[in-house]
Amino acid sequence: MGSVSRLALAALIGFGALSFVGVAPADAKKQEPTGPRLSKDERATIAALDAAITARNYPAAGQALTAARSVATGADAKWYLANLELKLGRETNNIAMQSSAINALLASGRVPESELSNLYYGRGSIAAASGQRDRAEADYAKALELSNRPDVRASGQPVPESWYRRALSIATVKKLSPQALKFSRDLVTAYPTAENWRDAILLYRDYATPDAGTTLDALRLMRMSHALAGERDYLEAAQSFSNAGLHGESRSLFEEAVAAKMVDPLKPTYKEAIAAASKGAPAAKARLASLRTAAASAPAGGPSLDAADQSLSFGDYAGAIELYRSALQKGGVDADTANTRLGIALALAGRKPEAETAFRAVTGARAQLATLWLVWLGQHA
Repeated sequence: MGSVSRLALAALIGFGALSFVGVAPADAKKQEPTGPRLSKDERATIAALDAAITARNYPAAGQALTAARSVATGADAKWYLANLELKLGRETNNIAMQSSAINALLASGRVPESELSNLYYGRGSIAAASGQRDRAEADYAKALELSNRPDVRASGQPVPESWYRRALSIATVKKLSPQALKFSRDLVTAYPTAENWRDAILLYRDYATPDAGTTLDALRLMRMSHALAGERDYLEAAQSFSNAGLHGESRSLFEEAVAAKMVDPLKPTYKEAIAAASKGAPAAKARLASLRTAAASAPAGGPSLDAADQSLSFGDYAGAIELYRSALQKGGVDADTANTRLGIALALAGRKPEAETAFRAVTGARAQLATLWLVWLGQHA
C-alpha cells in the first residue's frame, strides 16, 4: 500500500488510544464524527497483529490475524486489518493471504485512487500465476487504465515502462496470448523504442504464426520502426523479400544495412546475397511495365495485386495504391492482404487518414498486425 494507508495505520497503532472528535447533539445533523471508529477489542487485536508483524514474529502474527478477524466487524477495523493482512502476506509470501487482503481492500471503497492501480496489478499477477486468464487480463487492463488517468497519477508521470514489461512477461510465461499481444501493443504505444517494437513484432510472429505473405508485412513494420537489430535480421529480411520475388525491396534493405554499418558487404555470405539482390532488382523492375499492362486488362484482381506488390517493393507508392485499389475492386484476391498492403503504401506515402481506413478494414488473422501498423502510423506518419 502507499503512504496514505501506512500513515493512517501508524497513527492508529502509535497513539495506542485514539481520540474521537465529539459533537454536540445540536450539531449532529451538520457534522459527522471524524476519525476511525474501533471498539476496544478491535483496537487491541489490530495493535497485537501490527506488533507481531513489526517484530517479524510470523507465527504470533498468524495467531493475531485469526483473533483480529474474529472481532473486526466494523468498517474501520476491516480496513486496517486488510492493510496488515496484505503486509503479512507479502512478508511471508502467502499468496492466498495477499489475494484475500487485496479483495477486501478493493471491496472497501476506501483505497485512494492513486493506489488502486497497484492493487489491481497485484491481483492480476496472482491471477496470472494461478492460470486465471480472464481475471488476469481484466485486472491488468484496469491497472493500466487507472495508471494512465491524469487524475489518478499523483506524480503526473506516465505508467512506468517496467509495468508494461512485467505484465507482458507474465502473460508470455503463462502463454496468455491475447493478453501478451495486447500488452505488447500497449508497450510500443507508450514506449516506442526500437527494442520494444522488435519484441512486439516478434511476439506477434510467434503467436500468430503468419504465412509468408504476412511475414513480409511484419518485416516491413520492423524496418520502418527501426526494429531490425544486426546483420542476421537484415539478412533474413532481405532473403525473405528475394524469395518472394521482391528484389527491389531486398536490394534497398541491403543498401540501408550497409549504410548503417549493420552488415559487412565483404563477408562472403552477405557479399553473395547483396550481389543476388542487385542482379535481381533490375530484371524485376523491367518486368513491372508488363505486369501493369496485364493488370489493366485482367478481369480479376490477381494481376493487379502482383503488380502492386512489385510497385511497393520499388517504392512507387502512388502506383501501388492505385493497383491495390484495383485489385480490391475487381475481386478474386484476399481482401485482408490487399488492405494491409494498401494501408502500408498509403502510410509510406504520407496519406494518414486513408491509411487508417485501410488498416481498420483488415480482419481475421491479419488484424493484429494491422493494429500494430496503426500504432506506428499514429507515431510517425
